Amino acid sequence: MSPALRTLIVDDEPLARSRLRALLSGCREPAVEIVGEAAHGEAVLKQLESIRADLLLLDVHMPGLDGVELARRLRSRPGAPAVVFVTAYAAHAVTAFELEAVDYLTKPVRAERLQQALQKVERHLRDRRPPTPEGPEDVLLIQERGRTERVPLSEVVYLKSEFKYLTVRTAQRSHIFDGSLSDIEERHAGRFVRVHRNALVARAAIRALEKYDDGEDAEGWALRLDGVPEPVAVSRRQLAAVREAMKEAR
Repeated sequence: MSPALRTLIVDDEPLARSRLRALLSGCREPAVEIVGEAAHGEAVLKQLESIRADLLLLDVHMPGLDGVELARRLRSRPGAPAVVFVTAYAAHAVTAFELEAVDYLTKPVRAERLQQALQKVERHLRDRRPPTPEGPEDVLLIQERGRTERVPLSEVVYLKSEFKYLTVRTAQRSHIFDGSLSDIEERHAGRFVRVHRNALVARAAIRALEKYDDGEDAEGWALRLDGVPEPVAVSRRQLAAVREAMKEAR
């Protein structure tokens, strides 16, 4: 079974968002996981800083940053979500496809037409992101102090985004890597799971999820990982995904 499409619903009308939620709940092949909602483009940009979305169901006319301008901004981002415009107006169809939208739905949206659009998105994502084989040949090339080191991904326990760089933690040591956390998450989702907006952990390294008091958040959670003594904090937003990853690893 294909993984569910992680979908963000974007429309300034609450009733329109509610109708899409209801329609999406009945969609299969592919199924959909709704990861958020937004009423305008600025909110989408903020949410995409901390969540991964495969698809934006995007209204055109919204206050502030509208759907067309948002799609234009996201177009240049590596790994940006696919866009399906959902609008009451057919006049923007040409612009939508110039922006490489996968599909264009007019309101009121029919369930059958929405399912067709989701299938297009699934094919689009499969073509855009062919599976990356996992194996010993998968490495990070890390340049530190005049030397280049090949660090196999199989040895990486977690990665954290800190300032402009990533900390790559293995059981032996920490490395500084000039790369993108989102890019690694996208290309190696089968190996790593996001646990915080600034952290990925190796699925195979997870041993325990426990309550954790870091002195600031007594209600927090953290993971204990094989090979390293320090816990890695889990955000409330990612808690469900972490628990699901632990179930899948059984």
